[in-house]
Amino acid sequence: MTERRAKGTYYITTPIYYPSDKLHIGHTYCTVMADAMARFKRLQGYDVRFQTGTDEHGQKIQQKAEAAGITPQEYVDRVVATIKRLWATMEISYDDFVRTTEPRHANRVQKMFMKMYEAGDIYKGTYEGWYCTPCESFWTEAQLVDGKCPDCGRPVKKMSEEAYFFRLSKYADRVMELLKNGVFLQPESRANEMISFIEQGLEDLCISRSSFDWGIPVPIDTDHVIYVWLDALSNYITTLGYPDECGEEYKKYWPADVHLVGKEIVRFHSIIWPAMLMSCNAPLPKQVLGHGWLLIDGGKMSKSKGNVVDPEILIDRYGIDALKYFLLREYTFGQDGIYTNEVMLKRINFDLANDLGNLLSRTVSMIEKYCGGVVPEATFEDEFSKELKEIATGAADKVDDYMDQFQFNIALDSIWEIVRRANKYIDEETPWVLAKDPEQKDHLDSVMRNLAESLRIISILIVPFMHTTSERMRDQLGISDVDVVWEDAFQFYMLPENTKVHKGDQLFPRLDIEKELAALDEIHKKKLEENK
Repeated sequence: MTERRAKGTYYITTPIYYPSDKLHIGHTYCTVMADAMARFKRLQGYDVRFQTGTDEHGQKIQQKAEAAGITPQEYVDRVVATIKRLWATMEISYDDFVRTTEPRHANRVQKMFMKMYEAGDIYKGTYEGWYCTPCESFWTEAQLVDGKCPDCGRPVKKMSEEAYFFRLSKYADRVMELLKNGVFLQPESRANEMISFIEQGLEDLCISRSSFDWGIPVPIDTDHVIYVWLDALSNYITTLGYPDECGEEYKKYWPADVHLVGKEIVRFHSIIWPAMLMSCNAPLPKQVLGHGWLLIDGGKMSKSKGNVVDPEILIDRYGIDALKYFLLREYTFGQDGIYTNEVMLKRINFDLANDLGNLLSRTVSMIEKYCGGVVPEATFEDEFSKELKEIATGAADKVDDYMDQFQFNIALDSIWEIVRRANKYIDEETPWVLAKDPEQKDHLDSVMRNLAESLRIISILIVPFMHTTSERMRDQLGISDVDVVWEDAFQFYMLPENTKVHKGDQLFPRLDIEKELAALDEIHKKKLEENK
C-alpha cells in the first residue's frame, strides 16, 4: 500500500436551501455533486470542509407558518428535520449544517451589517418596486417578463416600504473586473450573462424589510429585519467565526474554493456576495459554479408547481448509489438536463448491472472456480493485458483532470473505460477455454490477476461517487481490510499475496424496465391523490 500524501485545504459549499417544503431531486442533484467533490478531495488527501444548510427567514415562511397555525420556528424545525433525514439517507458527508435561525449565524450577520454600515455602504430610503414572495425578490418594471417574476413566472405585487439599502452600485466596476477574469464564475456563459446584467446598470440593493418580522433584527433599527440575501449569503463565512474573532477555522478555510449553486441564484452569488465582502474588506471566494436545472414535463422542477421527483422513493427501490451514479453520469455540468424514469432505469441496467456488476460477478466466480478462490500471480503478458493495464493505470489522471473541471459525467466515463475494457478482455482471453489446457495455467492465472487488479483500481476510483458499492466490491475481492488510498489507483499488482475472494450478492440486480416504469407511475399517481 502506498503512503498517503497530505495536501492543502478545500472548502466547498452548496446553497442553503429554503425550507418551505420537502426537497426534490433537483436539490439532491446539487448536493450529490458537492458530496462527490468533497469525497474526492478527501480521498486525495485534502483537509476538506463541506457545508450545506437552510435559509429559514422571510415573508414566505411566515405566511406558511400562519396558514399552518404554528410559529415560523416550529414550521422550519419540521421541514429542516425532513431535509436532514434526506441527507442522512443519501449519506451526504457534510461537515457543517448551518441554519440561519441559529444564534451563531444571526449574531454575526448583525455584525456584518454594522461593518458595512460603518464603511458608509448602508443607508435608509424607501423601496418601491414589484415583489415576488416565493422568490423573495424585488424587480423593476423593466425586469418583469409579461408582467410576472422573471425567475419563476408567477405574479408580483407593487410594494412600497421604508428600507435600508446597500450601495451595490459603488462596487459595479470591481465586480465587473472580477467577472471578466475568466475564473471566478463558471461556466463562461453564466459570466457573460452577469456581465450583461451589470452593463444594464447596477442599482443599490434593498437589504431590510419592515412589513414582516420573521428575520434577524437590524441592529440600529429593530423595526426592520435584515432582508434575505445579506442574511443568507453570509452563512458561508459566519460559520467560520467571521466577523468575530476570525480564529483558526476562518484562517484555515476562507476563502472558499467553490460555491456550488443553481443557475437561478448565480446573480446573487457572483455580484451581490462579492460586493458585500468588498464592503467588509474580506477576501473573496475563489470560484462560483452555476449548474443547470433538471427539467421534467418541459420545465424546471418546482415545489410550488408540483412537478417534482421524490428522491426517497427512488432510493427505496434502487439504492443510494444507483441514484447518485445516475445523477452524476447522466448530466453535463452547467447544462440543463431532462429527467425521465426510463433514462434512469436504463443507466442502472446497462452501466451498473450489466457492465460493473457483471464484471465483478464473473471475475470472482472464475477465480473461485479456476484458482481455488485465491488471486494468483501474473507471469504472462500479451497485447490484451498490456492494453488493459494501460487503461486501468491511466484512468486516475483522467478522473483528476475532469473532477477539477466538475465534469463528473466524463470522470465516470473514464472509469467505465476500464469496466468496458475488462469485460472485453474476458471475451478476448476466453478463460473457460484456457482452463481446459493445463499448459495454459500461467496464462489463465495472469488473466485472473489482471481482472482482479482492474477491479481493485475501479473500487478506488468510484469511492467519491458510490462509496458503499466500493466497499461491497472490496469485500468480494477480499481486500475490505486494506485502506483505500488514491495513489494505489495509479499502480497495477498491488493486491496482497494470497488474497482470497468471496462471492457475494449481485451489486445491482437487473431490472425489468417496463414493470418498474409502471410501478413508479402508480406511486406518482398515489402521491398526487394524497396531496389533493
